[in-house]
Amino acid sequence: MKKKTYLGTLAVLSAVFMAGSMLTGCGSTNSTASNQIEDASVNTPTTEDISANAASEDSSTDSANPAAGDVGHADEEKAAEAAKLIDAIYVQEWTEDTDKMCEEAKAAWDALTDEQKELVEGEYADPDYFGRDTGDASKDDPLNADEIGEREILVVSFGTSFNDSRALDIASIEKAIQAANPDWSVRRAFTSQIIINHILARDGEKIDNAAQALERAVSNNVKQLVIQPTHLMHGAEYDELVGALDQYADKFESVAIAEPLLGEVGNDATVINDDKKAVAEAVVAEAVKVAGYDSLEAANEDGAAFVFMGHGTAHTAKVSYSQMAAQMKELGYDNVFIGTVEGEPEETACDAIIAAVKDAGYKKVILRPLMVVAGDHAKNDMAGDDEDSWKSMFEAAGAFETVDCQIEGLGRIEAIQDLYAAHTAAALANEGAAASDAPDASAVVTELADGEYQAKFTTDSKMFKVNEEYDDVGTLTVKDGQMTLHISLQSENIVNLYPGTAEEAKADGAVLLQPTKDEVAYGDGTTETVNGFDVPVPYLDREFDLALIGTKGKWYDHKVVVELCP
Repeated sequence: MKKKTYLGTLAVLSAVFMAGSMLTGCGSTNSTASNQIEDASVNTPTTEDISANAASEDSSTDSANPAAGDVGHADEEKAAEAAKLIDAIYVQEWTEDTDKMCEEAKAAWDALTDEQKELVEGEYADPDYFGRDTGDASKDDPLNADEIGEREILVVSFGTSFNDSRALDIASIEKAIQAANPDWSVRRAFTSQIIINHILARDGEKIDNAAQALERAVSNNVKQLVIQPTHLMHGAEYDELVGALDQYADKFESVAIAEPLLGEVGNDATVINDDKKAVAEAVVAEAVKVAGYDSLEAANEDGAAFVFMGHGTAHTAKVSYSQMAAQMKELGYDNVFIGTVEGEPEETACDAIIAAVKDAGYKKVILRPLMVVAGDHAKNDMAGDDEDSWKSMFEAAGAFETVDCQIEGLGRIEAIQDLYAAHTAAALANEGAAASDAPDASAVVTELADGEYQAKFTTDSKMFKVNEEYDDVGTLTVKDGQMTLHISLQSENIVNLYPGTAEEAKADGAVLLQPTKDEVAYGDGTTETVNGFDVPVPYLDREFDLALIGTKGKWYDHKVVVELCP
């Protein structure tokens, strides 16, 4: 997948990422997050535009008609003006006017009577935009304070406008990470500007978007930065995060990105790992407890099935849902099923899950979200009263005696919090790993015959890697006992490499590796010019030093490993 499709420059970062796809909180209807991301290209009108439009409409009123000024028409006009202001902040792009527009939208809403609020209707605006009770916002800490210190852990989430879920799910993960790392400062970022705007306008709570949080870290002179995404998997949003951080490679002494909840994706539906096993055991145990059963076996004997509803994605990482289903079977959880709102992969669509549960003979169904937050998806797409909610569709199937819902996000489960904290710890350990005991290069003689080979190139940084189109693989050339690996990177932001340490690279007479200009052809038919390098390889299967310098002119130390592909 082409990285630049998501983020390539800081300007794009402001429009998409900073402005900011977790799978943890996006939605599928007009008010949900998948459409929020699709709406990222909507032009943000200024407050002057809104006022001008409202004035234009007011001027079109037929002044000769006395009825035009009656109470009913005036109510509709006020509701329409409020709807325009709300629609104006339902955008993914942040501008300098955004905060002011949020204030004006809330002021217009507050000025309406209860009857006028019921008339609010726009492209996105409705009476629930400000009117829905989602809990007490004061219980949440936006974690946007300065005085960070030199070491920061930035917890990046899609976000949710449901106050109770934000405090119980997202904040619980943040607190667990902070408790495990008392010498580090934990801060928050959301990737959905739409959600950030909603919270700011409704509750006056300011949450940083990703670019704002990164700029805050820079202005606070943070030296070591670790990013912990609360994403479920290596999907589109995780790709965007890695791409965005590429712009900051030379602004910190070190940057590390921790794994998402389910860990590495793997190539097919049968690939499972310790992370997926831990998540499966944790969510099933919690669901069984909440349902009032002593064990999953007891639930099975009672004819009860548990259906976990994830978001779904068209990204290649959608195989993660199939892997979770395989993991459930591997654990012997025969009465556990994995579905998705989006029906991606196809076997996770609601109708397919209903058929599977029905065919297995279960008469009782417990629905629970496989999402970090219990937001719009959980409350509406899963447990809502509309005919297209999962609860309604299971009931309409006429095959089940009861259909119950557990509206709880993954983030409030202690075992899940611990798993995120473990991923953060692994990133910290990787970032501070000591130099390896690799042998001196002169003592290593390659036994490979002269020729070209495919070799995997891995580093201690997810920002310094082979272009994702090539799956971490480069071309290894062996000639006269010497090995050189050609790698095509993700962008042109790394301008030189040095086969050694950063200190050695800065010495007089150091011979730097010069870039080649490589044209990368992506699967979507587009191309991109990136920097490539011919890297001398002293030995295989062991770490060696490879320093880099970015566009800001600062050298960084890195450890890399080259392994032959099977």
